Amino acid sequence: MKLDRIDIKILYELQKNGRITNVELAELANLSPSPCLMRVKKLQAAGYISGYSALINIAKLGQTFTVFTEITLKNHRQIDFARFLATMEKEEAAVECHLISGGYDYLVKFVTSGIAEYQTMMERLIDMDIGIDKYFSFVVLKTPIARSHMPLTSLFPV
Repeated sequence: MKLDRIDIKILYELQKNGRITNVELAELANLSPSPCLMRVKKLQAAGYISGYSALINIAKLGQTFTVFTEITLKNHRQIDFARFLATMEKEEAAVECHLISGGYDYLVKFVTSGIAEYQTMMERLIDMDIGIDKYFSFVVLKTPIARSHMPLTSLFPV
């Protein structure tokens, strides 16, 4: 499926507000409601839309502790990366995991209830012998900018 500017606009608007009505979405995409709905269904069927979720204001629920952790593995065989990733996929506190070029292998964003929970989790991960050689922790003090949407219209101008 080749996307045009209208498809990109639909995706852009849906990622900003997944609860937007079809009528409102059609207006923003300069379409009538029926063709807009057909495009959304095609985008879903083609896998461009992988799901819908709610953005939770975590600060309203209570205090959290966010840490970016640089992780270096002991070995760099495919099996070592696979073992580490399999563990990270099961670790709910790991909300993002990126394979990075440069001086370390992974950058992982952990969100826990506090520093004690983070340290306990890291000790458990080390004890699991999943190949972690060393790690460095960077505690988030404040997050002045956190976007939940990608700049689709500037990344993919059509």
